[in-house]
Amino acid sequence: MLNTVAAGRRLAQRQAALQAAVTLATALAFLLSGVEAALGALVGGAVMALGSLLAAWKGFSGGVATAGVVLWRLLVGLALKWCVIVGGLYLAIGVWRLPAVPVLAGVIVAAVAAMAGINWLARDHSRAH
Repeated sequence: MLNTVAAGRRLAQRQAALQAAVTLATALAFLLSGVEAALGALVGGAVMALGSLLAAWKGFSGGVATAGVVLWRLLVGLALKWCVIVGGLYLAIGVWRLPAVPVLAGVIVAAVAAMAGINWLARDHSRAH
């Protein structure tokens, strides 16, 4: 089992890539309902993936530190992630007037991919080493 900062960064990048791939598939499926619906799903999933990347960047920045400092980084990263998600949803639905169902579907599919994929990605990564 690898438990290094570099391994955590790689896992976070792979997770964001998985979220992006699932988001693209969702957007293609919503393309059957129209371009606006597909764009909504794409924006929703992209917001979630961007939030995940931002949380990982903040959580893994600064290198090795005490437990309190690392916990603080993770909490700040999580707060930033939710600010990006809420702000992105506001922009997508409130300002750009994209259809809400595809936007929320993109967010949900990307979130489920992150939750389901994290164990799969970590297990796959640990087998490689």
